[in-house]
Amino acid sequence: MEKNLRSSLQTSAEEFLSAAVKLPLKSSKTAIKNLINTVINPSSDLTSALLLSLRKSISKFKTLSDSTFTASPVTPPAKRVRRSGRNKKNDDVSSSTDRENERQSVVEKLQVYTYILRLCVFHPKDSFSVSDLLPAVQELHDNLILFESDSILLSEIANLCEEWWKGDLLGKETLITQSLPVLLSRSLTLKKKVDVHRVYMLRDAFTLFDFEDESIVDLKDLLIRCVISPLYLKTEDGKKFIAFMFGLSTQLAKEVFAMIKSQIPFGRKSMLEGYSEIIFRAWRAVDGEFKDEIENGFLQGLFEGAIYASSGALAASIRRVLGGFVNNRTTEGVEKLIFRLAEPVIFRSLQVANSNVRQNALHLLLDLFPVEDPDATKEATDTLLEKQFFLLEKLLMDECPDVRAVAVEGCCRLLHMFWEIIPSPTITKIITKIFDHMTHDACTEVRLSTVNGVIYLLGNPQSHEVLKVLLARLGHLIMDSASVVRAAVTDLLLLLNDIRNFHFHKVVRLDVLFSTLANDQPFIAKKLTKLLVPSYFPSKVTEEEACKRCLALIKRSPVAGARFCEFAASEGVSLRSLLKLFKVLIGLTLSSAKLDEEQIEGLLLAASHLCNDLVKNASFQMALKEELSGGKLKTLFAVASTARAQSSICNIISTMSLDGADDLFEECMGLITKCSGLSVNIEKQAELRSAHKMILSCGWFEDMLEALVGFLQKAACECNEKFGIELGKQDVQSAKRRKTKSSIKSSSRSRSGRKSSNTEKSSFFEDYAIAAGVAWQIKDLLLSETTRNTLLGSGILERAYFALKVISEASILHSLEYDYFDLSPISAYTTLALHMSLHNMKLDGGKTSVQAPISDLTIEHLLHCTYKVFRANVSKESGKLPLESLNIAPECRTNSGESQTGAHLTKQTNITRSVKMLTSVLKFIVEATAMDLVPNSQDRCLNFSTEMLKFITTKLKDQSISQLDFPEQDLKDIFNYVKSSFTYSAKLLNIVLKTPKVSLPHKEANTLVNELFNFIVSVEEFLGYRYAARFIAIVQQWLPDMILALVSSHMLKLSPEGANEISFSPPSWLYILARIELHELRDIGSDEETEKVNSTENFSAFKKLIEMMSELLKANYKVLDAVGVFFLGGSLKAFENKNFDVVLGLLRFVCVKLVGSEDGEWKEVKLISESLKEIYSKVETEAENASNNEEDRQNLNNVRTLLEPLKMFMYEEGN
Repeated sequence: MEKNLRSSLQTSAEEFLSAAVKLPLKSSKTAIKNLINTVINPSSDLTSALLLSLRKSISKFKTLSDSTFTASPVTPPAKRVRRSGRNKKNDDVSSSTDRENERQSVVEKLQVYTYILRLCVFHPKDSFSVSDLLPAVQELHDNLILFESDSILLSEIANLCEEWWKGDLLGKETLITQSLPVLLSRSLTLKKKVDVHRVYMLRDAFTLFDFEDESIVDLKDLLIRCVISPLYLKTEDGKKFIAFMFGLSTQLAKEVFAMIKSQIPFGRKSMLEGYSEIIFRAWRAVDGEFKDEIENGFLQGLFEGAIYASSGALAASIRRVLGGFVNNRTTEGVEKLIFRLAEPVIFRSLQVANSNVRQNALHLLLDLFPVEDPDATKEATDTLLEKQFFLLEKLLMDECPDVRAVAVEGCCRLLHMFWEIIPSPTITKIITKIFDHMTHDACTEVRLSTVNGVIYLLGNPQSHEVLKVLLARLGHLIMDSASVVRAAVTDLLLLLNDIRNFHFHKVVRLDVLFSTLANDQPFIAKKLTKLLVPSYFPSKVTEEEACKRCLALIKRSPVAGARFCEFAASEGVSLRSLLKLFKVLIGLTLSSAKLDEEQIEGLLLAASHLCNDLVKNASFQMALKEELSGGKLKTLFAVASTARAQSSICNIISTMSLDGADDLFEECMGLITKCSGLSVNIEKQAELRSAHKMILSCGWFEDMLEALVGFLQKAACECNEKFGIELGKQDVQSAKRRKTKSSIKSSSRSRSGRKSSNTEKSSFFEDYAIAAGVAWQIKDLLLSETTRNTLLGSGILERAYFALKVISEASILHSLEYDYFDLSPISAYTTLALHMSLHNMKLDGGKTSVQAPISDLTIEHLLHCTYKVFRANVSKESGKLPLESLNIAPECRTNSGESQTGAHLTKQTNITRSVKMLTSVLKFIVEATAMDLVPNSQDRCLNFSTEMLKFITTKLKDQSISQLDFPEQDLKDIFNYVKSSFTYSAKLLNIVLKTPKVSLPHKEANTLVNELFNFIVSVEEFLGYRYAARFIAIVQQWLPDMILALVSSHMLKLSPEGANEISFSPPSWLYILARIELHELRDIGSDEETEKVNSTENFSAFKKLIEMMSELLKANYKVLDAVGVFFLGGSLKAFENKNFDVVLGLLRFVCVKLVGSEDGEWKEVKLISESLKEIYSKVETEAENASNNEEDRQNLNNVRTLLEPLKMFMYEEGN
């Protein structure tokens, strides 16, 4: 290759160029370079000949540029070429292909010429004249825009121009107008650091541009893009280049500032810090008007923005941008600049009424502290410093907790940084306020900031002497109500443990620490364990000594010692040492040492925790089993006299899968059957779960279930005897067996005299309490994956179902009368029915299997029970005794003496329990409906939900009328069940609306949604605005479903006659809506037509909900039209009843709030216009009725005034 090129070069320059372009450039580069560098000398004739040939060759291609580089894209060839000579399309494709081939040939030749030209420019012997080379390079540069489609050629020419500039060669200023934009664009596109560096090295070339000229707009756009490029903001050269840009043009600087400002609200930390550094560099580099633009045009705006920002996040972002000046305030001129810009606004803003402004100004002051004028006298500086401390002390007691939180942590930060130079009296005043006031602040965030601030202050050793005295005042925060504060105090104690001469037990007493360790959340207990390990299980002493210390902890505080053992392994104590401790604990428990019950509980609980850690390591499992071999387990159970201690043994047995537990069944069952009050006893629940695990691991599950079902059947039989509730087949058989076994006892009782009713009642209460505990266990077993399948596979599960059915019925029917009924049987009954249905289980109905699904049977039974309660409630309202409506035998009714002797709880407690039971039933209905287990019961389920809401509303009303003064916790309980009832009802509505429209129960859905709106009004009326506002936040997510249910039937028909289909009386919430509208028109008093509405209430929360609904409807005019017709239908009914004020209120809502005043909106609501036409005609007629009183006539005239402007839409063509 080189030989041929050498031969052609010796022949002529033209021949050399012709031979070079025929070779692939990549492979021939080395040969071309060697020939030009070695063969051509300054005195050689080839020098001038090669230059002339290069110039001619490049000029020749310039004439081809328009036709070659502006050709249209290649058109894809046709699928089949027709033989006709008139196939013009084929000719076009061929012509386009030819042009593309020609273009490619030109590009390849220009790449070779550019490479040779570059070799000539930078020839090692300077054989070529730069002035002679410049015209050829200029031609390539001037045509750069034509080569955009070929990146290689574009890059070669741009590189040549770049090296020409760096070499400071003649005419370099003529080679930048096209090459700089190319290099700049490539750095933004390829995103390589080397390209950014190249642009920065060419920065002086940008000063040659006139940035005021209109033709510079493309280059300016590229420069602005650099401002938001992550690569430029991340690299050092990129930040230097952007800073350099500020000195190019005042107008460009303004545009750059505008771009930076637009990025501040959304910028990440790295981007904002990049802007901070860039602006500071630019400020240092520029002078004159450029510096003035930075200081007074940009920085002044940032200081004001940092104070008056609309959010704390935006203010923090602005302060981050200002950080470049704050962090470099020692630089000459910076301190003066900060003072000049900040002083006029910051001190004034610290005392304004707006707490957000005060908080932002405080943040800025803490960043800038101390704000001082470097040119001021010492007296002026001291006065200004005292002013700042005074404002900080004042803000420590600010009325806004957010400001106080920032102030306390900020003051601690300033004390940490400037302790040595702050006057002692000032330190004393600030630190006294922090420890005496801020540690007792009512706001959690303030107390947390106080602890965090003290932790930060401890980083300055100068503060230790003072803090050593004051830290004890923080000790009470270890028992703070907020877990974050307790965790922060624990972190403080851990820090003190690592600081010499500090003792954590002098800050928080050991007994308080032990109490917190015993009772607090796991993550706090884990930290406290880490704190105590060096004292109670140190690694620097022998294992025997460490075990003695741990035993001392357990004996002193058994529960705390047990939790210490729970987290000891995770805090670095070796497993071998813990195995030694486990043996010591078991040995001490089995010994004859005098230990009380609490200490035995602690020892066994600690051993259980250690076992959980040790069993994970296979090498320790054999040692553990040997330690508990023989009769030790039996002895341990004998020693463990409490349920908690026994559950720890159960946990050890199930964890280790021990073989020697066969004779412990009775002991374990004794633990399981002592389950009264289980639903509210979290500790006992954990104990029973341990027993369940042991039962399962030992293979006694079926025996346990047999015993548990026996308790359920016993309680079911007693419900039959006491309340006359019908038993299932299995329960009847159980009752017969029970009667046979108890016949002897009954005869003996009859001889001894009549049985006491109190004894009878006490016996039923005890049996029911045990059954409730058993029911809780069954539900818990169903919820656990490890026991669910075993339970569902049991042969006695059906007996449990029928027993729970009877107990649940008794619980629902009599929850308002007796104080001992529990929610657990109903929860277990519904959960069991759900799982049995999901597994397609059937109930044995005798000779044949009952074909109806269990879910259907269960819902049928529950609805039957609840409707009895609802009927009793209605009967009570009408004056009939509830017990009569329930058809309860007289001997089973509660006599008046029972309430006087305290047999019943308060009325409120019984109501709450009853509603919880109804909510549990509704929850089951919703879950079954969602799983499509009750496809034919949707109408009944909707009706139940409606009746339940009415029942709750009645009870809320009763409580309001009786003016019971409930404690706050009771109000919270009421609100919780109100919230749950609404949520489940709305969810049921949502599920039903998803069913096929043909089978959708429109009437029931419409009735339910109206009752939901009534329910919302009742919550605000009877619980007040505070709870109603929280309630609206829950309602909001269900609002679309409620709207669709409101008009579901009407949407299918889409006719104005739908308004006449409202056959029911307008629901009460429509009256409230009308009154809200009338309140906006004028002040009105109550009248006899609207006495049901409390005129003293404005229903602000309900008003907000209606506003949300209006905004939602405006997104869909079809739905809005249907909803509007619904409201107008209510208006028509009110008109028939001569409630003209309600008519006016509803019409105003539809015309003003729902549709609005825009003509375009009215053209979309044809059905509303048609309904208004009917109402208007009725109003016109009624207005002439002389029998109406003055108020009615005034309301009718107001209606006419409201509708007059809308007549053009009512009577337009087509209506």
